[in-house]
Amino acid sequence: MSRSFRIFRRIILSWVVTVVVTTAAAQGATVRIKDITDTEGVRANQLIGYGLVVGLYGTGDRLTNSIFTRETLISMLNRLGVNIRDRETQLQTHDVAAVMVTADLPAFSHGGNRIDVTVSAAGDASSLTGGTLLVTPLMAADGEVYAVAQGSLATNAFSVRGEAATMVRNVPTSGHIANGAIVEREVPFDMGARTHIHMSLRNPDLTTASRIAAAIAQHVGPIATVENPRTILINLEGRDPVQTLSRIGDLLVQPDTPAKVVVDEASGTIIMGADVRISTVAVAQGNLTVQVTETPLVAQPGPFSGGQTAVVPRTNLNVSIDKDHHLAMLNGGATLRDLVSGLNALGVSPRDMISILQAIKADGALQADLEMR
Repeated sequence: MSRSFRIFRRIILSWVVTVVVTTAAAQGATVRIKDITDTEGVRANQLIGYGLVVGLYGTGDRLTNSIFTRETLISMLNRLGVNIRDRETQLQTHDVAAVMVTADLPAFSHGGNRIDVTVSAAGDASSLTGGTLLVTPLMAADGEVYAVAQGSLATNAFSVRGEAATMVRNVPTSGHIANGAIVEREVPFDMGARTHIHMSLRNPDLTTASRIAAAIAQHVGPIATVENPRTILINLEGRDPVQTLSRIGDLLVQPDTPAKVVVDEASGTIIMGADVRISTVAVAQGNLTVQVTETPLVAQPGPFSGGQTAVVPRTNLNVSIDKDHHLAMLNGGATLRDLVSGLNALGVSPRDMISILQAIKADGALQADLEMR
């Protein structure tokens, strides 16, 4: 193998590696359109119901406290042919609990499909572990029944109680039933008859919407129109809606994100976007600590002096200033990396960082939206 051929092969391999790395980097910054948008009419519907859970091991509602549980149990037994209305005061069972049942009815669900349900205690039950949900109709906001739930609960929790100690893992008053409800009614939606469909961005942004419209125009045709930062109108123009939306959903775009800093003061969490920029600013952070210590003294009178014992207050004050923190300069156009590095160089904590970000924003040097939660 000649030397020139080896050099040529190395050049080709280097070029191939460069192309592969560049392509992977470009694809790493893109997402599918269907992962950042929702299609008009394709949505879930929330369902809710009220029912009873039985089979609890003494951890259910106390019927003397939960009147609604007792009345529900009596009504259910009466419907089943057991008349205890005249002897309702004798009900002392602790194995029944009133619960609220919730579920999401997925789009395009048909009668006979099964969906998951969540069961939560509505009374003073201490645990739903081991219980069985009785037939519970699930209604939507229009008051119509769309599903019926029933089955054994799984709480993934346990509760152990002793005379002097109690141990609880997870939440024993909330459970889950996989495929616990059967769909009884469909939500009609004929996608095939639509001539126009709106796509909604989950994070509204004009730049992202424009990039989506451009990608659709390049690969499918000029059928997309940006109506606002959230909505894109798709004119099907006689195309098959399912096939068209399938092609559009698999297209790759690079979403744009606004420059935003989100601060959660309760937990001390700070989230900064990659496009956050700051103008030239100097930042200094120091801690002032004031310590007050009370050490009272007991003064004893001399022998046979006739005096009384007295307590003399003595207060020690100690004021300290952290001298290790210095003034730091952040040049104009500093990136998120520069900002974080500069603040870390000051040795500030997340709590102090929140105050610094608020001060930078008040000074007008933070070129981003500061959202406090």
